Amino acid sequence: MTRRLSFPLSLALLAGLPALAADWPQWRGPALSGTSPERSLAVKWSGSDGVVWKLALPAGGGATPIVSGDRVYLNVADGDTVHLWAVDRKTGAPLWKKALGPAAGHAHRKHNMATPSPVTDGKRVWAMTGQGVLKGFEADGRELWVRDLQKEYGAFGLNWGYGSSPLLVEGVLYVPVLHGMKTDDPSYLVGVDAATGQNRFRVERPTTAHTESPDAYTTPTVARKDGKVEIVLTGGDVVTGHDPATGKELWRANGLNPGNDPFYRIVASPLAVGDIVVAPTRVKPMLVLKAFGRGDVTKSGLLWSFDQGPDVPTPTSDGILLYVVTDKGLLSCFDLATGKQHYGPQRLRVATYSSSPLLADGRLYITDEDGVTSVVKAGTTFELLAENALDGGFTVSSPVAASGQLFIRTKGHLFAIGAPATKAAAR
Repeated sequence: MTRRLSFPLSLALLAGLPALAADWPQWRGPALSGTSPERSLAVKWSGSDGVVWKLALPAGGGATPIVSGDRVYLNVADGDTVHLWAVDRKTGAPLWKKALGPAAGHAHRKHNMATPSPVTDGKRVWAMTGQGVLKGFEADGRELWVRDLQKEYGAFGLNWGYGSSPLLVEGVLYVPVLHGMKTDDPSYLVGVDAATGQNRFRVERPTTAHTESPDAYTTPTVARKDGKVEIVLTGGDVVTGHDPATGKELWRANGLNPGNDPFYRIVASPLAVGDIVVAPTRVKPMLVLKAFGRGDVTKSGLLWSFDQGPDVPTPTSDGILLYVVTDKGLLSCFDLATGKQHYGPQRLRVATYSSSPLLADGRLYITDEDGVTSVVKAGTTFELLAENALDGGFTVSSPVAASGQLFIRTKGHLFAIGAPATKAAAR
């Protein structure tokens, strides 16, 4: 690990983020950092104890559920079609199912056309498929508009299928298409007006990455400073910051593929807390940078780096500590601003880890591909509190917290874990 600069950072930097304390409105939660302000969450559970309800699903998928009030939304591949499901949070009963687009496409064990997670503002919900179909709906399921990005801009050319989720910021959906393995078409970022479905902008994002390295399965995030906002992307060997109104690239940092490896695709998404950006790549190096620079910030923006970063799971941070989980279940804890390593790599249960960790209620919730969730005490000292198994099978979706409950999606079921008033029968 190398360290470059140090400076104080407090949770005050989170001010100005959307105040949806009881909800989980998009893939990385209300603060876009894998964190939740929820309290009184479960620590121990099993397939029969602590599960309030479980909803049977027709097929596995990587899409993480999102939660808004008494609704849970998730993308589901069902037969030949990808659907958006709206589920009653209290009972687990499906309220409506709306077709998004065809389920056919490049699928494998960790991916199908239902991989992107939906997003909501509490009144409307938007969902995208791995085929590039993007739709907006009212909360009652009434369709607002539809787009088909592949028909408009050309076929997606990622080696393993499209998997990014839309990012919603102040009424705009930011959708990246970063590819190159199976296409010569340029990568791009599109900003879509959430109300109308019309483009605010579409900008190309050129890089010198080649072969598979242009491919990215990452979701954008938001850096904030003094009331200003930047959209942050990783992929194609670089980190870039963009103007949210025009998509114009403002700054760029190289260094995500120091050996110019032709197969350095990026899966773990960037994390931003205030103006600090954590940019994973294919294990090494994970870069930690300052946003809001201009031009080439490869050297000037670098704070510190780490050579044992994740490949698939996206890190999480409360603004002071940074937690990194690798695919092999090695957990490390750092000071976000300085890179001081408090512990790690600390081995969790022997398994493969593809879902991203949740930080809530003073604990880390880390789910492996076997559907077992390790609960670790948050802080600078490692303490394993529990290991909780579910009977739903293979899991790549990330755990979320909302309304005092945990929601975990496995191949076979969506589980609600916690304690609302009445336990519903399993479905």
